[in-house]
Parts: sequence; C-alpha cells; structure tokens
Amino acid sequence: ISMIETKTTSEVKATGKVHIVKTNSQGVVTYDYTVPNLVVTTGKNFIASKLRAITNSPTSMTHMAIGTSSTAPAAGDTALIAQTGRVTLSGDTATNNYVTFTATFPAGTGDGAIQEAGIFNASTGGTMLCRTTFPTVTKQSGDTLAVTWVVTVS
Repeated sequence: ISMIETKTTSEVKATGKVHIVKTNSQGVVTYDYTVPNLVVTTGKNFIASKLRAITNSPTSMTHMAIGTSSTAPAAGDTALIAQTGRVTLSGDTATNNYVTFTATFPAGTGDGAIQEAGIFNASTGGTMLCRTTFPTVTKQSGDTLAVTWVVTVS
C-alpha cells in the first residue's frame, strides 16, 4: 500500500500603500504621493493576536504618526525614528481583505521635513502596525497633511 501525501500551502501576507496629500494654508494641494508600506513584525504579531481576541485586547489601531527620518523601514521597527507628531485616526474601515486608515495632521502639528509615517494603537508608545518612508514633504506651520493608509491581507 502506498500513501499519497497532499500538501496545501497558503502564504498569508500583509502589505499596503500610503497616500499622502499636503495642502497649503490657501487650500491648494502642493504634494500628492503614493508609496508602498511595510507591515513590521510587531504589526504581524498584532494581526495574529486579533484573530483570537475576545475583547479589545490587544487594543485596536487608533493613531497615526509622522516624523523626519529617512531611515529605511525594517521588520524589527517598533517606533518611528524621529517622530514629530501623532494624531487620532479620523477613520478606519474594513472592506473584504483590506483596512483603510485615514488621518489628518492639521496646521501646526508635525511640522518639518516629513519623511516617515506609522500606525499605532496608542497616543504615545503602543504597538506599531506599519512604517513607511517617502520623499521629503516639507510641512510648514500652516499646511495640512492628509494620509490614507491601506493595509491588505492577501
């Protein structure tokens, strides 16, 4: 008697993209850019934990941060390298296999030569889900920065 072994494999991946729009104090869009995203190791662990969470533990993603470092994202990152501002998410929606997070950094919040962004589950510290870097966006004190972040599980 011979045994036939059937193997089924499924590679689940979490990826995404970030869309950044800067509007100046006159309401004119001066920057519009889309960049790939890295779901870091703590983010993957977070996703796995949420699959079995009975309550809101671990706490859901609630904040987005921006900073001035151009250091490339790495899987082991747990925070932004040089955070300049963090705000509460203005929206989060789940549709099929992706989640869209949105946030707006108003005038006077997170100003500077912005080159990195991340998603977190706390107003300070917390677990980082994702981190990305992008070409410099110079955010002046009167500018608003709107970020739309899509995380896809495929």
